[in-house]
This record gives sequence, structure tokens and C-alpha cells, in this order.
Amino acid sequence: MRVFTTGTRLAAMMLATALLAGCASTEEEEQAPDVAANQLYQEGRAALEDGRYTTAVNRLEAIDTRYPFGEHAEQAQLELIYAHFETGDWEAARAAASRFIRLHPDHPQVDYAYYMRGLASWEAGRFSLESMRLIDIAKRDLGATRDAYSDFRDLVRNHPNSQYAPDARQRIVYLRNLLARHELEVADFYLRKGAYLAAIKRGRWVIEHYPEAKGTRDALAVMVEGYLGLDMTERAKESLQVLIDNAPDHERLDGRTFDPRYVDAEVSA
Repeated sequence: MRVFTTGTRLAAMMLATALLAGCASTEEEEQAPDVAANQLYQEGRAALEDGRYTTAVNRLEAIDTRYPFGEHAEQAQLELIYAHFETGDWEAARAAASRFIRLHPDHPQVDYAYYMRGLASWEAGRFSLESMRLIDIAKRDLGATRDAYSDFRDLVRNHPNSQYAPDARQRIVYLRNLLARHELEVADFYLRKGAYLAAIKRGRWVIEHYPEAKGTRDALAVMVEGYLGLDMTERAKESLQVLIDNAPDHERLDGRTFDPRYVDAEVSA
């Protein structure tokens, strides 16, 4: 039974929270014994099955270092991704996945490496904390979130028929909306500070890069208000017309009149 094709283990992996992931293994570090590759691999597999992930990492890394061209090399590299993930070392998991993709681009299970790379970035972004309403990650730096978005898009683009693609597509939708909302939080800050051009650029970025996100309507509203702040009435009217055409019931609209939040001006289409 291979860890990356076991449905139960994958389901548990995807439901694990960042708060608990670091507790996956408690065994102390030890040096891998000087034994044959086959024994190292069997010990690594047994450790994975038993949840002793630090030991699994130890044995699988030893195979990769000592027997890089052996019969277990590719499998060990693949399972090392999972072992790192279960120890909560997202950076190591992502690095191991990227390395596998680079070394074995045509491997029949390379889609798993793409998927795990995305999951490692997903967990690094601490999405589980947002689901627990401890923080709103749309209001802070989203570097790992952008990585996850890119990783899952790579999987769907390169392996659209992968068994992992449906889940990746659902995560892409969530990530796209989250990233758009983050840009709009920044745009709102710029509007409040009177940095209208910067706000307009953020709104345009959302429309250009996340056109399917829910936030595109709010991005248009940001652009209308930004142009009003710059006294660019005609450009404000152009953006307002697009907003009316696409979201006639938007909260900033009163019929065909736009009601700004921060700018002391008004415009109608």
C-alpha cells in the first residue's frame, strides 16, 4: 500500500490543521544505520505506516543520499514529500516536491508531487486558522497563499485529468477569492489615505488577474472612487458604467448614481 494513493491517509492529511501538524512525530533524531538500501526503505515505509515521521524522513533521506540511483530512489523521494508534510515542515515538503518535479517530470505520479507542493503552501498560509476565525488572513502578507494558488494552477494546467485535480480546482476558487479580497483590503487603505492612483492600480490588478473572483465588482467600485479622488470624472463615469452593467445592485450604487465611501464627490452614469 503506497501512502500517496491511500484515500484514508490523504483525507486525514487534508483535514489536519496547522496547529496540530507539528505534533505528528515525537521521536528523537537519530542517524540512519549503515545498511542496504532495501532495509532503509523498509524501515522508512514502516515508520510512515506507524506515524513515526521523523524516523521516516531520516531513512528516506539516507536512501536519497547514499543510493541516489538505486531501485528505491524515486519512490523514496516521492514518499519523502509526504513525510516532511506530516512533520509540519512545509518548506521542506515543498522543496522535496519541487525537486521531484524537476528530476522526474514524466513520472506517472508526478501529479502527486504537484498536489503536495500546493498543500504544503496551503498549510504554510495557515488556512486552518482562518476557518477557526482566529485571524483574517486577507489582511496580512499572503506570500504562501500566492504560492499555493500558483502550485494548484500548475497541477490543473499540466495534469487536468489527475485524481487530485478536482480538489485543486476547488482550492483555486477559494484562493482566487481570498487573494482578490486581500488586494481590495489594500485598495481600501489607499483610498482612506488619499492615495487614489495606488487604489486604482489595485482595483485594476484584481480585474486583470482574478477576473472570475467575487471581488471584481468591488474592484470596479474602487476604481470609480479613485478616479473621483483624482478629479478624473470621465474615467470615473466609464468605470461606473461597467459597474452598473455587471452589478446593478452593488451597495455603492443608488440607481445610476455612485455613493463614495471616502471621497467628497458624486457621479452618475
